[in-house]
Amino acid sequence: MVTHKNILIIQTAFIGDAILASSVVEKMHQFFPQAKISILVRKGNESLYQEHPFLTQTLVWNKQDGKYKSLFKLLRTIRKQKFDTVINLHRYGSSGFLTAFSKARYTSGYDKNPFSFLFDNKSKHKIGDGRHEIERYNDLIESITDKTIVKPKLYPSFKQFSKIEP
Repeated sequence: MVTHKNILIIQTAFIGDAILASSVVEKMHQFFPQAKISILVRKGNESLYQEHPFLTQTLVWNKQDGKYKSLFKLLRTIRKQKFDTVINLHRYGSSGFLTAFSKARYTSGYDKNPFSFLFDNKSKHKIGDGRHEIERYNDLIESITDKTIVKPKLYPSFKQFSKIEP
């Protein structure tokens, strides 16, 4: 049986998807409040999670710094962290590679991912079916949580708020 004590959530797409990924962070914290939860985002999205109280760390993939060189460096970092659970919210090969070769004891991702044959849990990802992306994200963690959808939530710092004041 897998204990979900050290969790990595991967969402290396653009800012909107990174914001929606916060729903998974919130729900995983609800179900595993003692777990260390980390998130992996693309460079530029890390400030979204800077003050998030449920995250142990935010990993950043700088795709502009040699996409494949940085991918392998990131894989080494992920393996050193010894995550027991990796939830991949992205459908593409690069994130699937990180998930499949993370050495996590439990992996979850979309069936469209080229590495999905190596995942423990696979969910269908169909666009245009009337479902919101958060619902599809929830499909990836439903087997270790429940069917309830949790809304995204960010925790901006005072400094971030002060930047937008007139």
